[in-house]
Amino acid sequence: MKNKFSINIRFVAAIIAVACIGLSEKAFAQDPKSKSDSTSNKAKESKLSSADKAFIKDAAKGGMMEVAMGRVAEKNATNSEVKNFGARMVRDHSKANENLKAIAKEENVEWPAEKEAGKWKSDKDYMDAMVKDHEKDLAEFEKEAKNGSDPDVKSFADKTAKTVREHLEMAKEIVAKLK
Repeated sequence: MKNKFSINIRFVAAIIAVACIGLSEKAFAQDPKSKSDSTSNKAKESKLSSADKAFIKDAAKGGMMEVAMGRVAEKNATNSEVKNFGARMVRDHSKANENLKAIAKEENVEWPAEKEAGKWKSDKDYMDAMVKDHEKDLAEFEKEAKNGSDPDVKSFADKTAKTVREHLEMAKEIVAKLK
């Protein structure tokens, strides 16, 4: 009887061991983290509309250009208000670019390459360009804030539109003084 009992225990232990090995193989074969990550990445990729992607790319290009031109204005402008405006462009647009870059990265939107700053002949030329550029930018940011489909992009556009509006008013005031 003792022999029969020890055989049954060995047999049951062997079955349990085989079952555990079989279950562990299935558990290792299904990596739930990678499955959910790939699902969430697909959702992130498909969530952003083409209009939102285009806005991100255009805003990135414009923001980087504002920083580059602002740096040139800081160094080369003869009028102190224009120099200060250039410094403000560098500061504000650098911050906005960092925020937008984080959204672009999260949404898998390729960040555009930086371009060289445009050139102008005088402080007035720079400020005239800033008025025109900020008028155009304000319209685009307000449109995205109103009509965008992604809440993060809409929020960025709304918040940044307020800053762009301030820049536009400052630029208009400076232009009026340079005439």
